[in-house]
Amino acid sequence: MRQVLYAMRFVGRATPIGEMGAALRITASAPSAALSAIVGPEGLQGAISPLPGGEATFTSEVTVTAAETFLEIGAMTFGDGHRLRLTTVGSGYLGSSADPALQQGAVIWRIEDGEGQFAGASGLICANVLLHDNGQIVAHHLGLIFVPESGAS
Repeated sequence: MRQVLYAMRFVGRATPIGEMGAALRITASAPSAALSAIVGPEGLQGAISPLPGGEATFTSEVTVTAAETFLEIGAMTFGDGHRLRLTTVGSGYLGSSADPALQQGAVIWRIEDGEGQFAGASGLICANVLLHDNGQIVAHHLGLIFVPESGAS
């Protein structure tokens, strides 16, 4: 198996679905980018810089299970026909942050299956999430995907 490591910043919307507000539909996209972390005399500095290339899309349905926990089922598409399907490992967390206009949380997804480049893939993806009170969502993904070698069955 070959390892594919990636980091991307997805930006989109969280829209309530259903009558009780206990579910959200997430739609987001992320351009091709590079993540940098620089340690120096001033401490840590980090940035995400755009790169030439296409974009990835993310869609999911979030079910709120308690005041600060949720389950999520979703899919990510990278280019044409390269798709991953994901489910939450355990529960995700979403709670208050230092900014009263934001909720901050985190989730780990397990790759359930894939298509295209990701046929037969497995692995985990972590996301650190900011949910603005206006419905905008920003999710920083870090994933390690195991992909079968080309020609392997």
